[in-house]
Amino acid sequence: MARYEKDNRQPESDLIEKLVHINRVAKVVKGGRRFGFAALVVVGDGKGQVGFGKGKAREVPEAIRKATEEAKKSMVRIPLREGRTLHHDIEGRHGAGKVVIRSAQAGTGIIAGGPMRAVFEALGVQDVVTKSLGSSNPYNMVRGTFDALKQQSSPRMIAARRSKKVSEIVGRRGEREAAAPEVAQEVTE
Repeated sequence: MARYEKDNRQPESDLIEKLVHINRVAKVVKGGRRFGFAALVVVGDGKGQVGFGKGKAREVPEAIRKATEEAKKSMVRIPLREGRTLHHDIEGRHGAGKVVIRSAQAGTGIIAGGPMRAVFEALGVQDVVTKSLGSSNPYNMVRGTFDALKQQSSPRMIAARRSKKVSEIVGRRGEREAAAPEVAQEVTE
């Protein structure tokens, strides 16, 4: 009996897979120790989609395979500015881990540590500055990063929410910057 289901995920070859962390645990039994492995994997298409997953198994390759499958199922789309950076600065947290993520100018590169770097490389971001505060646990850092990325919104999303045009939202930034010297002049006089 064949099962037919709609699959709107990316083809396997297009995805970037990053192994973030492997944890080995031991169970002491009568004959010695039995080892188990837990893997944390980040998967992305390099164009604004990214997901993470964790897998546990008795062998490393099996744990990585399970984590990769879960990551592919949990992929989310993140809006990017010019396809290279984020639209605005954000903070995310999970547990005791807190992350601060800032958009950056072209040519800055990915300034991020370990687990966060893997997320941004898989996402396709080229310019970003990050700081991890609190817990350095890779699981909390990745979850905190995803918490922050899910708060990311583009001018198009904000315009739709406010029932306005994108030009009104983006145009206001230019108007404010142009009006700032005039306001400053009035204040000093």
